[in-house]
Amino acid sequence: MNKRKAFEALKRLRNRLRPKDERPSCSAVIVAAGSSQRMGSDKLLADLEGEPVLARTLAAFQRSELVDEIVVVTRTEKIRQVADLCKEHGFDKVSKVISGGKTRMESSLAGVSEVKPSAKLIAIHDGARPLITQELIARTVMAAHDHLSAVPVVPSTDTLKNVDDRGGITGSADRSHIVRVQTPQVFSADLIKGALTDAVKRELPLTDDCSAMERMGVTTQTVPGDDENIKITTPWDLDVARAILKGRLSKA
Repeated sequence: MNKRKAFEALKRLRNRLRPKDERPSCSAVIVAAGSSQRMGSDKLLADLEGEPVLARTLAAFQRSELVDEIVVVTRTEKIRQVADLCKEHGFDKVSKVISGGKTRMESSLAGVSEVKPSAKLIAIHDGARPLITQELIARTVMAAHDHLSAVPVVPSTDTLKNVDDRGGITGSADRSHIVRVQTPQVFSADLIKGALTDAVKRELPLTDDCSAMERMGVTTQTVPGDDENIKITTPWDLDVARAILKGRLSKA
């Protein structure tokens, strides 16, 4: 596809998502198919102040007025357990609990392939980010409504260095142009389905869904993220999440 045709295709997609004052139709794909190797146990079912991590994640999207349905992607052996969790907590927006793939791209593609055909936007979120707020969901969904592709980011506070294969420093990265990317990452349904299909077909070693869009030449709009929107990967992360949640509850 040449640049002119690509531009016209993007223009048609933007027109489908407008007018801006209309409520966008957004489906959420919650990716919860990781192995939890660094955690030492199933991080998604770990207790976080009385609720499983995954339950807190799903509850945020259940409450969102901008999310119409939820598809959960998990490991094959966890499908029944996750489905029971959704039923016990009354997550009626969860339409399907499905098996993921061997890679993040395969799991994301499995999820976006199962959302309802009428969805114009798809939000893809890490199941291990249980502290996501309503404000961040809304901010990212509405940015994608306007720009077709949007992700939340936070500035990098560390000095970043380039190193060679032997561990020697070869230079410094410009921190003013470096950000840390979070989820939910929200995209035009048509675009992300095509991008993920291509990434899986090419067996690209991508670690986030925005990277698949980059490969398609689509510029993703950034929105302010949230330092508390952490991803639980290790037991230390779980302790931090508990502290954050306790702080929120004490302010409520």
